[in-house]
Amino acid sequence: SIITAQRHFLTSSSMIALIELGEAIRDNTARSSKSQTLDLLSSLGQLVWVEREGQKQQIPIEQVQPEETVIVYPGEQIPVDGHIIKGTALIDEQKLTGESMPVVRTKKEVVYASTLVREGELYILAERLGADTLAGRTIQLIEAAPIHDTRIENYAAKIADRAVLPTLLLGGAVFAATRSPARAASVLTIDFATGIRVSVPTTVMAAMIQAARCGILIRSGRALEQLCQVDAIVFDKTGTLTQGNVSIVDIKTVGPEITPQQVLEIAAALEQRITHPVAEAVMRYAKLQGVRVLPRGEWEYQVGFGIRGQIEGHNVLVGSDRFLQQAGVSLEQLYRTHPELKRKSYPTIYVASNGQLQGALQYTDPLRPESRQVIAQLRTALGAQIHMLTGDNRQRATIVARELAIEPEYIHAEAFPEHKAEVVQRLHDQGKTVAFVGDGLNDSAGLAYADVSVSFQDGSDVARETADVVLMKNDLRGLTEAIAIARYAKQIIDQNTGIVAVPNLSGLALAATVGLHPMAATLFNNGSSVIAGMNGLRPIFSSRRSLVNGDGEMRRGGDGEMGRWGDEEMGR
Repeated sequence: SIITAQRHFLTSSSMIALIELGEAIRDNTARSSKSQTLDLLSSLGQLVWVEREGQKQQIPIEQVQPEETVIVYPGEQIPVDGHIIKGTALIDEQKLTGESMPVVRTKKEVVYASTLVREGELYILAERLGADTLAGRTIQLIEAAPIHDTRIENYAAKIADRAVLPTLLLGGAVFAATRSPARAASVLTIDFATGIRVSVPTTVMAAMIQAARCGILIRSGRALEQLCQVDAIVFDKTGTLTQGNVSIVDIKTVGPEITPQQVLEIAAALEQRITHPVAEAVMRYAKLQGVRVLPRGEWEYQVGFGIRGQIEGHNVLVGSDRFLQQAGVSLEQLYRTHPELKRKSYPTIYVASNGQLQGALQYTDPLRPESRQVIAQLRTALGAQIHMLTGDNRQRATIVARELAIEPEYIHAEAFPEHKAEVVQRLHDQGKTVAFVGDGLNDSAGLAYADVSVSFQDGSDVARETADVVLMKNDLRGLTEAIAIARYAKQIIDQNTGIVAVPNLSGLALAATVGLHPMAATLFNNGSSVIAGMNGLRPIFSSRRSLVNGDGEMRRGGDGEMGRWGDEEMGR
């Protein structure tokens, strides 16, 4: 109103437009993970098979009763939590637990809703249904996650707001001392809030646009703010640090008279058209090595053990050590030649022909090519604690952690969804700002409880929708880029605070002492707001750069300036 009274109509209308734009950007960046939560049970399907009065019936999932017998066939998802009362099956639990390899479940063992029966048939005693299942409790964990304030500019706006009362008092004092309405108006025209409330959301928007150019979706201003402060990063293992696909890593033979290619040829012949991750890995590796796939005669597959069959008149076995030993095949010669096999550093399948051991194939879920580099850079540049969470057993988890140089105390194996949330909560209790990086349904609780959550474009729907940051190129290096962009945005926000504060403080001092024309006061105030707003747009006009250099040090891709992202810039 003071500006309008002075007939500066263009200035006042421009200021209102800028303020409204800033408020709109600010409110659009506000986001709660609750609004993005999907129904985790929607993937269970609508119909299930049950056994009633000795007859098999297909009914809607909502009609299943506790203590009822549910039947699950190959390729179907288990709709309830309960104990197996009949049958043996190979179950893929990765969606729920993160376990990278399917596991064999048989009579009296517990199975969980949302896991997939790869092979076999199960009769399950339904014990927990719907929201009471482990998957259902994951929903409750997400809904109970704390809602964070997403207005990144609040810290600066509060400072600006605190200056309002002193400014009013100063204006009143100037009027009382000088009896000059013009000088009092000059004092009251100058404020800090306008420049900050316009420039900060503008910087947030510009940083988000720059991130999008780099293939990174940052959903909120809060995520930018938290990325700057992260000092603990929790990674899910399967599909995040690893590729999420089984691969053959080595082939051992009993002696020089047998070649790795011969062992692979036998295994590929027997494993063809078997729907098991290891069998599929064998076939991919055989194709890569140019190995011919021999025709397979009669064959028999035993779930959880292996496969026996006829290959060109030879009786062939491919499977676990227990499977071959039960068939009377000795493994001692191979263990003498390769004693490291006894340590079981990698999961292994064994190959025998006509009762004689031929060799073994070792397999694993390989690391992403960039995982080691990213972990090293985050540890060096941030000094952050790097934690690894996985549903895998401790032995496999330790092998992966050792490759990534992750400390043993930061390994969390056999972790169910609620355990992942507990790890994040414990880190919060230690005063840490936590980033959680995951891609599966089993990670959704950890993602919801973290200060900033990161997932991949190819991650599960739940993980992708829960995440504050989505790496659209499915590359972990996007995480280091996101942190550097956030750091750059924070640096610009700090600059803008100075750009707004210095001229306005100078203007206040002049207006209160020697006097300042209202037009000059308006220029001090609005001029600094315009400059700060323009400065906030710098990320949009900067060319895209790599944000990590070869020395493992962070650098920002801004307006051509390179800055080390070390202790000084991190404020340590």
